[in-house]
Amino acid sequence: MSFINEWGPTIWTGFLETLTMTSITLVISVILGIPLGVLLVNSSNQGLHPNKSLYTVVNWLVNIFRSLPFIILLFLILPLTKIIAGTTIGIRGVILPLVFYCVPYLARLVESSILEVDSGIIEAYQSMGISNGKIIVNVVLREARSGLVRGLTITTIGLVGATAMAGLVGAGGLGDIAYQYGFQRYQPSVMYATIVVLIVLVQIVQTVGDICAKKLQSD
Repeated sequence: MSFINEWGPTIWTGFLETLTMTSITLVISVILGIPLGVLLVNSSNQGLHPNKSLYTVVNWLVNIFRSLPFIILLFLILPLTKIIAGTTIGIRGVILPLVFYCVPYLARLVESSILEVDSGIIEAYQSMGISNGKIIVNVVLREARSGLVRGLTITTIGLVGATAMAGLVGAGGLGDIAYQYGFQRYQPSVMYATIVVLIVLVQIVQTVGDICAKKLQSD
């Protein structure tokens, strides 16, 4: 009980900061990542709008950013973060690196989900004279919605882990608490408490994602 009284408010604040970083980044990543994934599929040779040059460039960029561990990416784009966000610390200073980390990752998962859609369904709608734009929005994304939710779940969990690493540069959140108090000040009980909170958070995200995906798959 004394531990909760002493550290409860600090851990709760870190939890809220983690949720803030995750939520803001996730919204931006969805806005950018889903269209990017759609672009990858439809600009490929088998896509609705084949464009080899565009696909090559986008595919190359996605692969580059996906190959970089978050902590390296975080330091790599510090100058850009400083220009855009005006700071490189705190929540504001970590959102841009988190977006750079998540968008390519989500785009690949979106691409994989869309590629699982039966091509026969797309061809059937094309034979009816429906435009490719409407097919993408009303057919492809709808058929892929279960896979998209699973991909979003995986992305969210990866994002929670990235926010923890962001604590190394003073971004706040549970990772910052674990590093500042649990590691630097040799208070392992604080670190263990943050680990438990992170595990519970990830389990909740995974469970909700699985339920939503199964629900959409059965509809």
